[in-house]
Amino acid sequence: MTAARTVTVVGASLAGLHAARGLRTQGYDGRLVVVGEEHHRPYDRPPLSKEFLTGDGDPGEGLGPLALTDPEEEAELDAEWLLGVRAEALDTAAGEIRLTGGRALRTDGVVIATGATPRTLPLPPLDGVHTLRTLDDALRLRAELRAGAERAVVIGAGFIGAEVASSCATLGLDVTVVEAAPLPLVPHLGEEMARVCAGLHTRGGATLLCGTGVAGLRGAGRVTGVELADGRVLPADVVVVGVGVRPVTEWLEGSGLALDDGVRCDAGCVTALPNVVAVGDVARLDRPGSARTVRAEHWTSGMLQGDVAARNLLAGSTVERFDALPYFWSDQYGARIQYAGRRESGDTVRIVEGDPAEGGGFLAVYERNGIPTAALGVDRPRPFMRLRRELARAPQPAGR
Repeated sequence: MTAARTVTVVGASLAGLHAARGLRTQGYDGRLVVVGEEHHRPYDRPPLSKEFLTGDGDPGEGLGPLALTDPEEEAELDAEWLLGVRAEALDTAAGEIRLTGGRALRTDGVVIATGATPRTLPLPPLDGVHTLRTLDDALRLRAELRAGAERAVVIGAGFIGAEVASSCATLGLDVTVVEAAPLPLVPHLGEEMARVCAGLHTRGGATLLCGTGVAGLRGAGRVTGVELADGRVLPADVVVVGVGVRPVTEWLEGSGLALDDGVRCDAGCVTALPNVVAVGDVARLDRPGSARTVRAEHWTSGMLQGDVAARNLLAGSTVERFDALPYFWSDQYGARIQYAGRRESGDTVRIVEGDPAEGGGFLAVYERNGIPTAALGVDRPRPFMRLRRELARAPQPAGR
């Protein structure tokens, strides 16, 4: 796609921003358009469930420390920003993106970076019930937590749910976390380490209820409680639903692109059309060396994929693959959890530093046939990062 006159990045997100940066740094000097459904320029999402909720003072009207760009960089990027505009369809034959209001945007190349949106439960739309994904979501939740709320129920004990619960506890609320699975985070960490991390809720003063679902909500107009499947009712002033996300692909239906819990791409973020790439939470990539595909909802993946996708888009074919080691972190109840690698069911786990039983920090290594496959650290940032670098350089078991 060396003669592209216009490239459109759909999604003013971290991944979209890094793709736009990648295009410019790799020499693209044509028209660059960034379409964002939110009214905000790209911002950092990880703080929204943590220090943004617990921080003192007025968050103000701007992005403040959440901003991922500044005026100088935006000038260098030389992009047209269409914010508060949703992409409604992609016509790959005509090379057009249909936007809200009936506007059609002609484009030669497309970067799909529309991210993901929270999953919801079939619950009545009561005031006081929240999901958390965007800055506007966080502003609404932050205001309610500071308006006299005393009891919070968080539905879902994944990373977002745990971080929100931790923030609510920090603000002095009585917090209960409801998890349908027998134990949270088992698919990510395995049962042994998931049990250790679940203990952080108790350490932080929250109550964790596992193995029960939510039957409904109590309240008329505003939520007053959560009714569990086992008949218990939890009083609540605020309810946060954190049961995962789904990729935003509805606007691509009928485009001819392959959709399968994300936009199907090869290992270089390229779809079946060489002038259309996908990055971040919405992209489902072929996994090199295996018959698997993977969609990563990690900050680092979104950031790193942008550069690879830009290079392949400009080349008109896949000249580089994305093969970075998966990495994520989470801050909960004063502890920093860091994970890197590709753990799979059946991998063993070995504690190499610290002792989880003592309630302090530790470093664990997952292994398969004696070969390290992943690492987990709790309050061990330096040795964890050293181990992460070693994992990135080491050969992995076949198929990982």
